[in-house]
Parts: sequence; C-alpha cells; structure tokens
Amino acid sequence: MKRKFSYNSFVMILSLSLILVVNGIASAASPTALPDPNRIRYKPLSFDPPRAERLRLENGLLLYILPDKELPLVKIKVVVRTGSMYDPAGREGVAELTAAMMGTGGIAGMSGDAVDETLESIAATFHASVNRDSGVFSFSILKKDLDRGFALFSRILTQPSFEELKLTLAKDLKLEELRRIMDDPQKLAFREFGRLMHEGTPRGRLTTSASILAIQRDDLLACHKLFYHPENVMISISGDIEIPEAKALIGRYLGGWRSSERRPETPPLPRQQNGGIYFLTKDVPQSIAIFGWLAPAKKDAQFYPFEVLDFLVGSGGFRSRIFQEIRTNLGLAYSTGSFYNAKGDYGLFGAYALTKSASTVQVISRIKEILREMGQKPVSPEELEGAKKAIQNSFIFSFTSAEKIASQQLMIAYEDLSEDHLLTYRSRIEKVTAADVRDMAIRLDPKRAILLIVGNDDVYREIASKFGNVTRVEANF
Repeated sequence: MKRKFSYNSFVMILSLSLILVVNGIASAASPTALPDPNRIRYKPLSFDPPRAERLRLENGLLLYILPDKELPLVKIKVVVRTGSMYDPAGREGVAELTAAMMGTGGIAGMSGDAVDETLESIAATFHASVNRDSGVFSFSILKKDLDRGFALFSRILTQPSFEELKLTLAKDLKLEELRRIMDDPQKLAFREFGRLMHEGTPRGRLTTSASILAIQRDDLLACHKLFYHPENVMISISGDIEIPEAKALIGRYLGGWRSSERRPETPPLPRQQNGGIYFLTKDVPQSIAIFGWLAPAKKDAQFYPFEVLDFLVGSGGFRSRIFQEIRTNLGLAYSTGSFYNAKGDYGLFGAYALTKSASTVQVISRIKEILREMGQKPVSPEELEGAKKAIQNSFIFSFTSAEKIASQQLMIAYEDLSEDHLLTYRSRIEKVTAADVRDMAIRLDPKRAILLIVGNDDVYREIASKFGNVTRVEANF
C-alpha cells in the first residue's frame, strides 16, 4: 500500500530547507573573523637540528653519518670536486659523460647491463649529475641489502670500465639533447646567460656537438683518475644504520681506495664585467630577458642582506616587487622574478621576465626602475619583517629529514664554510636592516648588468633603438 505525501509534510520540508538556505547565506555573508596571521604572537621557534657524526678515514675520505630508524632504508650522497669548469678545451662535456657512464658503462668484471639488472633486483636507486663546479651521486638501498648494494656502489665509484658501446650511446643521447635546446627558448636563454656571466674563464665554456664527438674513452678514464679519489670526495650516510656500522661499511669497501698524486688547478673565478646588452635572435612571439650581476659569496657578510634583497626583489613570489608590478599590476609577463645563486667563493644574482614581444622594452625598463627604487629608499618595516620571517621559516624545511640534514652539513664542508653556518643563519637574517638591503641594492646598477634578450628581429630593432649598443650573439651547439 502506497503512502500519500501530504501537503503539510511538503510545507514542513520546504520550510526547513528555506531555514537552512537562509542560515547558510547568513553564515557566508558574515563569516567568523579570523585573526591576521601577521599579527599572531607566539614564542620564538627554537632551531637545533641533530648533528651528523663527522669522520675522516686514513685515506682522507670525509664522512657524515646520521642514523634514522624511521624506515628500513639507507641513503648515501657522494659529492666530488669535479665539474664542467675542469673540462679540457675542445672536450667540454667530459665531466658530465664520466659521471653518467659510471652508472651505465659497467665496472671491472661486470657489464653495464649486469649492473643495471643487479640494482633493479634489489630495488636500489642510483643517480649521477655534474654541474659547473661539482659532481653529485646518490644511492638508496633497503637495509636488508645494504652490504651487497654498497659493495656494488663502491665499485661504481672506484672501478668504472666505460664500455665503448655505452659511451657511443651516451654521446648520441647528449648530441640529441643539444639539438633540442633550440626548441626550448627558456633553456637556451639561461644556457647562454651562464656563458656570458662566466666569460673569459673555463667556467664559461659550454658543451657543443663538436666537443662531444671529440671525447674518447681515454678522456673518461683520465677524468676519473684525476678527480675520483678519497681526498677529493665527501660522503653522507643517513637512515637505518648505526655510526659504527657505517664506519665499518665504508672502511671495508672504500678504505683501500687510494688518492691521486695529481691535483687539478681550480679555474679562476668570474670577473666583474662592465655590463652590456646582448641579443640572441630566435623567431618566436615571446621574449626572454635576463639581467645578471656578480654577487656576494656565502662566506661574505653581505650574503645575508642579499638573501633578503633577493626575496624582496623577485624570489618572494606574489609579494616580491618584480612579480607584483610586472605580472600582477601590469599583466606583462607569465613568468618573472629573481634568483640568487650563492656559492662558497662567489655568487650570481639575476632578474628575469618572459613576456610577449610587443612588451619587451616596457618590461626591461620597468625592471630597471624597480631595481633603482630599491637602492634609493629603504623598504618599509612591514615589508622587511615579512621577508625575514618567510626566509627563516622556509629555511627550516631544509632539515625535514636525516638525509637533508646530513647533506646540508656535507655541503658546508664542501664549500669551506664555518661549522656554525647553519646554526647562525636565521639569527643573521634577523639582524638584516633596511639600510643593509638598500646598500646591497645599490650594487645592482642596471648600467653594470649583463642583459641578455632572446627574441625575434622586431624586438632586436626596438631594443637597439631604445637602449643603444646591442651585441648580437649566436648559440653554439
């Protein structure tokens, strides 16, 4: 028997629905007032990360060990004093190919394919990379396979064989990568920018197709012999391993590793240049503009105010001056900001924008104005305090795992910084004043900047008409 749906029931349901809707609208119209997060007061956060155990073996190998039992994993990071800046002239790419081939080109008594299969069978991961002034290797292994896995990893570091067939494949892959750079204007721009900022030193030489084709197996063997030895290598170990166990493991497989008698000469640092405008022609409807200056090293006292300056100028996201003006207010760029890449012995600061061709001159002019304004008057107390808090808080996230903590301490040694660099970083940022920031901003004189623009011929003519002397450059692959 069906029940009849009465009118009274309908009225009751409708009334309840209206009440709920009205209450919802009222709630939405007058939300509970939330406090301004910038006005919330709380006790100062303490920062005391655990310290990795620092050990040096008799053969000179430096170790940083930090146990962490959260997961049955052991993670290893190896940093080598090598890099593309050491590549012989005409054979640029040797350091990169050497590191890549160590992971794929086999080891003494074991083919590259066999190495790959063994790593896969024990779920181990291996990664190698080389930049301008260092080589980095990472290795992750389950605790139950640690001895077997590290035995293999140690042979990858010390006994690579660089198989000819794998070298041919690696060179072909690199040649294809070089060919594709012209298809990526942003990668093209930053590659050429790096060359210009390091021009006149080996640090500014770039890998080309000709240099890759010139590299032979003997070049890789020579590179490995010169750079891969205990006194030139630092290792961090973290995860499910005790300090005595780690020391015994390293001693067992790397204790007999002997140092090279030769010591490579460190290439000179980049020199301060007089500035100039450079143009790389590419037939695209957008332009990329990058300003660059040499900047303080991490060892310099000016490093800390420059960190704050970078945040305020462009790396601080939506709140930064360049982003706020160029993207938010004017809507002239879909990507813009700044970067500060500080190393132990020198630093680079850059400001950039990716914009449509028609607005290139306007964007460049406005970035110049923003930089001048930063050097003419101090930032407001609110802006300065917000930047310092953001930097201090983000710094904490560099220490969210044992792996990161051990790695940070290793890099302090690699860059020859003071042992308390990490512990005093936040307090030194806190001491930065508006006057300090202004003094650093004065160094960013647009007339002394290296300015690289990648764009089409119409943009070149407009840039030359507006700013005068422009040097055309060509990308060399």
